[in-house]
Amino acid sequence: MKKNQLLFFAIALLGITFTLQAQRGVRIGYIDMEYILENVPEYKEAGTQLDGKVQRWKADIEKKQAEIDLMKLTLTNERVLLTKELIVEREEEIQIKEDEMVAYQQGKFGPKGDLVIQRRQLVQPIQDQVFNIVQDIAEAKKYDFIFDKSADVVMLFAAERNDISEQVLRSINRVEKRKEATSKREKREIQQRDNLSTEEDAEVTKREEAIEEKQTAREQIMNDRKAERDSIRAAKKAEYDAKRARLLEIRQRKRDSVQAVRNGTPWPPEENGTQSPPSNALPSGGEEGDGGNK
Repeated sequence: MKKNQLLFFAIALLGITFTLQAQRGVRIGYIDMEYILENVPEYKEAGTQLDGKVQRWKADIEKKQAEIDLMKLTLTNERVLLTKELIVEREEEIQIKEDEMVAYQQGKFGPKGDLVIQRRQLVQPIQDQVFNIVQDIAEAKKYDFIFDKSADVVMLFAAERNDISEQVLRSINRVEKRKEATSKREKREIQQRDNLSTEEDAEVTKREEAIEEKQTAREQIMNDRKAERDSIRAAKKAEYDAKRARLLEIRQRKRDSVQAVRNGTPWPPEENGTQSPPSNALPSGGEEGDGGNK
């Protein structure tokens, strides 16, 4: 009896140990697909282009609807002047236009429309890439489960330390950098980054961001100084141009005055267009008076 109790206790203890080890050993991670997509430049650029198409499609639908509304209004105003046959013909034309608009709308925004298809085509390559990267991370980091936070899976709590979205995003960016790398040095630097752990890579990224912020601040200071120099230079140039214009005006007035004296015209000219007599002209009747005196 005592031996059976010891055996039962040993089996129970062994089972509890295995259970605790299994519970401690399970690693669960998650990603946020929406966050990843928002930070992939290619997806953002393609999404902007798709948004432009959507706006054009909406404008086309609004235009078609405006044409239909105008046809209905015209028919209402002219109904009393039309025969039954013409009324039926107009109504059929309106119905055809409405059917065409509905078909166009379904073709663009319906469940199987261009918007759904193109959005799927836009997301699918990135989703495939994320899936492959998640597989690699799961095998390298010994994760047992990795969920998508933005999917329909209900997650009542998710510790931030289990979020591997940044790792996935960095891997995607590295793939793009590999494609853009042309020199052996660039490829070697990318390979060195791949060999870093998550913590080391985050530290390197933080240092790079700090260097980039300093570079941006330095460039801003240089731009501000350049703008200040340009402003001072522009003010001096404006002052010089104004002074030069005044000197040219004075010089021209002197030339005009000399020319006026030579031509015997009054200077300065009167604004009302009347001319004053020349300064060397005699008063009217002066010569006759002098002749009489003589």
